[in-house]
Amino acid sequence: MSSMLNKKIAVITGAGRGIGKAFAFRFAREGVKLLLPDINLQRVEATVSEIQSGGGEALAIETDISSEEATKKMANIVIERYGRIDILINNAAMIYGISPRQWDMWTVEQWNNMFAVNVIGTWLCCKAVAPIMIKQAKGKIINIASDVPKLPPSQLFLPYACSKSAIWTLTQSLARSLGPSNINVNAIAPGRTATEASLLSENAVKDFEETVAGQALKRREEPSDLVGAAVFLASDDSDFITGQIIAVNGGAVML
Repeated sequence: MSSMLNKKIAVITGAGRGIGKAFAFRFAREGVKLLLPDINLQRVEATVSEIQSGGGEALAIETDISSEEATKKMANIVIERYGRIDILINNAAMIYGISPRQWDMWTVEQWNNMFAVNVIGTWLCCKAVAPIMIKQAKGKIINIASDVPKLPPSQLFLPYACSKSAIWTLTQSLARSLGPSNINVNAIAPGRTATEASLLSENAVKDFEETVAGQALKRREEPSDLVGAAVFLASDDSDFITGQIIAVNGGAVML
């Protein structure tokens, strides 16, 4: 167990499945006390149940991060329960059920929904939590970006790629804004990862074969491959690192 993370307080959004769930399990093993907001309460309660059965401490709450009222409530709950917040991982995003299509075949509704969750939702979570961290004069914010904007297939997932490009800018802008308050803001950019969404795709085998072919490391990426970078960015070992986008993608994109 990492002595630097033991007893820390973290909020991890979208921990009901996929990468967020992997973050929650690892942070719980590190001794972190967790608040896990998710749009699907039943799903995230299952994550909490597994964490508690292993001796960890976590609380599930239903939260739509695209709602400012909901993100304010999230921040109030973490203070009421734990008294502070040390780490925010903005993992929740809209990607499930998104199929590739040409740039002009997306609807305005799809663009609006993607940005409402992936960009505005991330910003709202930061906005809700930042005053707490400013008062503490310390905090770690970790956004989840993507390597998709830097890869040729980005044109087939245009709203998603643009939303994740915005996370790059948001991360670096917040790093400058919150740095004077001793708050670190960084992002992790995963590659194609073997989550429920990607594995259920009808072209999953072919997609992963093509992805692995473009990587320096010749195996598919698993959710567990991302947790080490998150632990590092959440720890005191990263205290002088901010505004950085760390690609964890087997070398498919080298920043």
